[in-house]
Amino acid sequence: MSFNPLEHRGIPLDRQVRSWRELNVEPIDPDHCDPYTRCRVITMNGIEVEAIMFSHQLARHTKDPEVKRQLARTRYVEAQQQKAVNWLLPGVSSVLETTIAYEQVAVDLTAWVARMEPDPYLKQAYQFGVLEDFDHLYRYANLYEMIEHRKAEAIVDGLTEVMPGRPTRLHHRNPVDNVRDPYDRTRTDPLSKLHALTILSAEQQTMNFYMNTGPTYMEPIARQLYQEIGLIEEEHVTHYESLVDPGETWWEQLVNHEYNECYLYYSFMEQESDPKVKALWELHLNMELEHLHIACDLMRRHDNRDPAEVLAPELPNVLTFEPNKGYLRELLATQIDLTTLGAGYVREAHERFEEMQAQIHGGEAAPSDRVMDQHQEVFGRQYRLETEGEHPVAALPENQ
Repeated sequence: MSFNPLEHRGIPLDRQVRSWRELNVEPIDPDHCDPYTRCRVITMNGIEVEAIMFSHQLARHTKDPEVKRQLARTRYVEAQQQKAVNWLLPGVSSVLETTIAYEQVAVDLTAWVARMEPDPYLKQAYQFGVLEDFDHLYRYANLYEMIEHRKAEAIVDGLTEVMPGRPTRLHHRNPVDNVRDPYDRTRTDPLSKLHALTILSAEQQTMNFYMNTGPTYMEPIARQLYQEIGLIEEEHVTHYESLVDPGETWWEQLVNHEYNECYLYYSFMEQESDPKVKALWELHLNMELEHLHIACDLMRRHDNRDPAEVLAPELPNVLTFEPNKGYLRELLATQIDLTTLGAGYVREAHERFEEMQAQIHGGEAAPSDRVMDQHQEVFGRQYRLETEGEHPVAALPENQ
């Protein structure tokens, strides 16, 4: 059934503020929940954080006090939404367990978006990035077994494979080669705008998470691995944010943010298996419908344009968390040796890439390689979770 958010009014804004009792949501059970419920929670936290930070940036770039006040009213509700969503995560999970869940989000969310993306250039950007997140999941899974003596299988539940992707040590590139060409806001499919904003928000959340949690570990190898992958997440945010057309006005960006929140809450409401979480997605959708209408009014007033000019006439097919094993194996077999050059991709190492590799590694093994060496010493093997036969890349162990 088609659903056009512009045709529905949500809960009036003055009825959206909730009490502490209402915000005190019951967290999901980490031992019995659907892993993709956890993935949806993590995704929506990233989306809400991006919405809040964008609103702050817009407020800092307008002189109109009434606009500032309107943004503040909506933003406070967004902040309550973010707290309710993020507090669904159980406090009993360790940082590493949450990290592995974050990387499962990155793998299956980005893979799904890559499969559905209509623009070939944007599709390639997602395909390139997902092979790096895939390897991050593998490195953290080995660290998890080594430090906490548990297996990532308990978290990903066989939905996502855990095996080598593009080796993490090769993700360090000259910063200029992380900047992609933007889509053309006047010509691109509205779905492409939603994809770009979604993946940017998810990767930004992961970058922020590693920035703050990395030094909470005592084990040197854990601190080093979070530091290395945290730097790569910064590269990923650069990679994805540069896909967005900088010619979009502040008001156009605002309605895109609110429309994307409607899209994702609607998508997750449609597929959620946990009744309590599903009810929260539905509640937040009805809040976001009103936020969208407020943003549209601001765009009409300050941009003198109809938001229907830039938004899809109805929501696209629901964004779905599902296994992407076959798709990822195909990418591993065909794109593992790619790196970036300018706004494009090449298969051969080039001067800027080699210089960056020499600078960052300094002739030493990267933490992502050392964690594998230490795991091998302890267990005599590497931790993997492969469900469909041998790894498709024949160049192992070099690519590990």
